[in-house]
Amino acid sequence: MGTSASKRVGRYLNKSAEFNSACDSVYDDCLSLAQHAFDGVKPYQLVSATERLHSKLSDSIPLVAKWVKSAPTRDQVDKAFKAIRSDSSDSEAVLGNSEFREFAAEVFADAIASGAGQAVRTRVPIGVVGIAGIGILVKPGREFIAAAIGAYTLGVTTSIYLSLDV
Repeated sequence: MGTSASKRVGRYLNKSAEFNSACDSVYDDCLSLAQHAFDGVKPYQLVSATERLHSKLSDSIPLVAKWVKSAPTRDQVDKAFKAIRSDSSDSEAVLGNSEFREFAAEVFADAIASGAGQAVRTRVPIGVVGIAGIGILVKPGREFIAAAIGAYTLGVTTSIYLSLDV
């Protein structure tokens, strides 16, 4: 399957006109809300900026609508900020427009991958229980049940992974 899900999603987001437009809009909003006191977005603004981005992206990007039901958490925001800024402990740090887009792609790629991962963790056990229950009733043999569970797990995982390729 190649690259990780979050990298594939990140590339998709960076190429998306809707994503870039939403980032520009929210970036400009952040500057306006701070009355242009800074040359970019300050770290304390990132959580509310991410909430506004989530609202805009939920309407225009199917991956966000499907896999990110609520705005990314503060932990996800902090993790994305640290991933793009090695000097993230700097309280005077500001993100310029391109860094803000990089941050947004990082946080939403992680949130989409997390949502898809949660779907795998939810769907696989339910299916496995169903297959095992049928196996108990029909008694086709352990090898057949193990193969069916393996095939089901692989199918669900592959299906969700491929759904991330828009």
